[in-house]
Amino acid sequence: MRLSTLAGLLLAATLSAVGACAQAGELVVIVSAHNPVTTLRADQVADIFLGESMRFPDGAEVQALDQALNTPLRNEFYQKVASRTPALMKAYWTKRIFTGRGQPPRELSSSMAVRKAVAENPGAIGYVERAAVDASVRVVMVVN
Repeated sequence: MRLSTLAGLLLAATLSAVGACAQAGELVVIVSAHNPVTTLRADQVADIFLGESMRFPDGAEVQALDQALNTPLRNEFYQKVASRTPALMKAYWTKRIFTGRGQPPRELSSSMAVRKAVAENPGAIGYVERAAVDASVRVVMVVN
């Protein structure tokens, strides 16, 4: 086999594996299957998780649930949805707490814990890997 053919096959296999890993780790925003909300925009999700909005678009109260501090999933979520690094998020919440303008979302230990809490509370919203989604929750946004 020629070296160029072997290199081409190796590149194709690598790209395929990278694509499969990216899809398996896809980040999604979820609500309870009993929540009437079917879709949310990134700005709406950001407002909820930054404490700027305490309600879903239909007016129902919302409770945001976060992943554990300093986890890759949480860092990716805030970077992609709110365009903020962990350091910026820490500064943001320090200021909001100090000025009495809010408290950060409650933290849970894993995607499974977030999914379970969201499934049990129609007013909750969280984010998990797509692999953690089951029929008890509904995906309302794919994080890109």
